[in-house]
Amino acid sequence: MTSYDVVIVGGGATGSSVAFHLLSDPDFSGRVLVVEKDATYRLAASALSAASIRQQYSQPVNIRMSLYGIGFLRDIGRHLAVDGEAPAIGLSEAGYLYLAGEAHAEALRENHVAQRREGADIRLLDRSALGERFPWLALDGVTLGSWGASGEGWFDGWALLQAFRRKARHLGAEYRQDEVVGLEVTGGCVVGVHLREGGFVACGGGALVNCAGTNGPRIAAMAGIPLPVQAKRRSVFAFTCRTPLQAAPLLIDMSGVWMRPEGRPGPDGQTYIAGWSPPPESDPDWRDEDPDTQAVDWSLFEEVVWPALAARVPAFQTIRPGRAWAGPYDMNLFDHNAVLGPAADVENLYLCNGFSGHGLQQSPAVGRGLAERIIHGRYTTLDLFSLGYERLAAGKPLLEQNVI
Repeated sequence: MTSYDVVIVGGGATGSSVAFHLLSDPDFSGRVLVVEKDATYRLAASALSAASIRQQYSQPVNIRMSLYGIGFLRDIGRHLAVDGEAPAIGLSEAGYLYLAGEAHAEALRENHVAQRREGADIRLLDRSALGERFPWLALDGVTLGSWGASGEGWFDGWALLQAFRRKARHLGAEYRQDEVVGLEVTGGCVVGVHLREGGFVACGGGALVNCAGTNGPRIAAMAGIPLPVQAKRRSVFAFTCRTPLQAAPLLIDMSGVWMRPEGRPGPDGQTYIAGWSPPPESDPDWRDEDPDTQAVDWSLFEEVVWPALAARVPAFQTIRPGRAWAGPYDMNLFDHNAVLGPAADVENLYLCNGFSGHGLQQSPAVGRGLAERIIHGRYTTLDLFSLGYERLAAGKPLLEQNVI
């Protein structure tokens, strides 16, 4: 019978970050297995997201995780280089820009207090300051903007995923393409997992980490743990504008539509990507087993995304549409925050689920935090306790206001 000290279900950015952080801790000397059902990551959120990072949250724990994350990304060569070769992730710190009308300006101000308290470099801009810094914006209905002057932006998410995976394997993690079809739970402890192809793998006395993304609720249910997590579909659209925008950040319009530059300007102009965060009643589900739920909704671009952007950025009234793709958001319907740490009644099952679109940017902090919890029994650097399963069991949501 094969046995490992830690079995991680899901080898995306968070799962691979957990593996890396475990094996880079000098106090850990165990064996790590990462079980990933699709090593191409064709449907993984890590590969299909807009790959951005921000500190503009309302909850301090999210701000702290992203502050740690941007430091990790800036110094990625020191963390994830293998044989002297540092990964290139194309980090751009052009910032996020949230726009608000009179009805939501006070929320930006309240969030700004929390962000500045945690040390985030976020600035509030009135209409005059917005017009001066971003002259290409139409400011109809805008009262206030919140802009990340540093520490926010975007990067190559695929490159980060592969860098975590490569470094974890270099340190000794074993990756296996297989699917977990059952858990063996005895006396409130996971003693092993049943794999579709590989039989039974033991982890008794160690830990099982659920980083299974869209399959996270199914894995938790195998141990009798309910998770209020549902995968939602997000469509991302690319288009080209002949006139590049000066110092364009990732813009979140009051309509819920967002956009950011992608790559460098070319002979035909600058490419941008964009999408929309729909209200809950219009938010479509994503299911791995149903291709119809994974299809790009092109009507969103014509009816919602482009009209909103063309009204906010006059230069976008003339564009050339490009490709598009859809990917999953593992939405925590309880409070839009990740569920991290030990499960309620299964002492060695660790949850890493429901990131609600924040998983890639939070993967450095999550990997470090869960590794500390597994090895040392507590968080020794970033305190992630407030994101624990206990709040779900107690019915006490930790509501995140800034969800896109």
